[in-house]
Amino acid sequence: MRPDVEIYDTTLRDGSQGEGINFSVTDKLRIADRLDAFGIHYIEGGWPGSNPKDIEFFAEARRRTFKKARLAAFGSTRRKGVAVEKDDQVRLLLDAETPVVTIFGKSWLLHVREVLRTTPEENLAMIADTVRFLKDQGKTVIYDGEHSFDGYKDNPDYALATWRAAEDAGADIVCLCDTNGGTLTTEIAKITQTLRNKLSVRLGIHTHDDIGLGVSNALAALDHGASHVQGTINGYGERTGNCNLISVIPCVALKMKRRCVPESSLRKLKDLSQFVDEIANIRHNTRLPWVGATAFAHKGGMHVNAVQKVAQSFEHIDPQAVGNTRRVLVSDLAGRSNILMKAQELGFQLTNETPELKAILARIKELEHEGYEYEAAEGSLALLIHKALSRREVPFQLNGYHVSMRRDGGGSVCEATVKVRVEGRSAHTVAEGDGPVNALDAALRTALSKFFPQLKKVRLIDYKVRILDSGTGTAAKTRVLIESSDGKDSWGTVGVSTNIIEASLQALIDSMEYRLARAPSR
Repeated sequence: MRPDVEIYDTTLRDGSQGEGINFSVTDKLRIADRLDAFGIHYIEGGWPGSNPKDIEFFAEARRRTFKKARLAAFGSTRRKGVAVEKDDQVRLLLDAETPVVTIFGKSWLLHVREVLRTTPEENLAMIADTVRFLKDQGKTVIYDGEHSFDGYKDNPDYALATWRAAEDAGADIVCLCDTNGGTLTTEIAKITQTLRNKLSVRLGIHTHDDIGLGVSNALAALDHGASHVQGTINGYGERTGNCNLISVIPCVALKMKRRCVPESSLRKLKDLSQFVDEIANIRHNTRLPWVGATAFAHKGGMHVNAVQKVAQSFEHIDPQAVGNTRRVLVSDLAGRSNILMKAQELGFQLTNETPELKAILARIKELEHEGYEYEAAEGSLALLIHKALSRREVPFQLNGYHVSMRRDGGGSVCEATVKVRVEGRSAHTVAEGDGPVNALDAALRTALSKFFPQLKKVRLIDYKVRILDSGTGTAAKTRVLIESSDGKDSWGTVGVSTNIIEASLQALIDSMEYRLARAPSR
């Protein structure tokens, strides 16, 4: 069944123009395979002949069979004064052997005269000749009208003439492009509606996010006659980025109630977003709408209480519909519902009648006031709850530690000594490290591993320091957040002190203790 809205992904071409984005050929092929499996209708692979990477990509792509998507090669209209069949760039589009070819041309007289340095008539001929030639070669042709909205506002008659030239030459889709990304949503809606009444060809929309309206503008166009939307995964793109398909797709499917990607794919939306970030080697944006870790995170006590009773009271959809999950945050804004839901999430069997619940909440608020933060330190939070409920003895005690620096040849080496006691037995260990925290981590883990072999696999994988009250200078209180892993699970812990070594040690001790005293059901 043909979708109501076709999704056209240009992550591999337009998205790769974003600052800090650099895909290898292997990266591009992996992303293309994932987009195909997800159900994207068109995948724009790049500009054949523009660089060796894209040449290799299309050569490799020819050996693949895409089950759901159609691969598109991207290029421009023929050059001025050159017959289309003799234009090398157009010939390279054919050599890519893709079923779809997307070409762009000029809609704005400013560009025709000042950039192309040609006549309005020749520009129309360049558009028509190229579309017709590609159609004669059996290609599906998508025509991108560059600077569509700027061109239309400047001279609507000429802009319309460019799109009619593409339509009359047989273009399958004319895509209106807000290339500068500066058009308001109301303008997008009005112009798209006007053109829907003047053109017979299917309309597409290609927006950028320069004023923060990339997604809004795309949806407005879809609501006023367009049925094809172009964008990138996670909004990658030049300047501030392109329209974010990760937001467009669920808006179309869940809010506008129109068919686009397969319904079963929506639950894989977060996975797709994170996969592309990982391939691009970019830290996932936790605040992304729909798929970010904070998209369904609740912190205020009254909000959490309401969500606990009726989820939709503070959630516009079920998070699982897009592969996300609800998160309850614990802070000094927390109420009983926060603690209850978070404890249950961590595996504790708490109810509103649990007598320790009030004391746990009071202790968390007290520690938050001192500078502790538990949103990214669920390991420390679980320990706090665990101790309040069980009142069990801690598995080990740190009886002392010492950290020093010594010269070693041309450099310096940090050395840490720790003394631990476990059920009447003691261990005294010395270890070296790249810095004091690294040395302490090694010494503590080595000492405890004698009693708890499972700790041998534990590794510190992230370390963050935050100065809490910089106005006090070197006496400032410091918060240390660390993330640890045993190769299977990972967890965060926190420490706070005016001494950064002491704060780090607190977090390290919590990390080890959490691994030994997991929440009851974990």
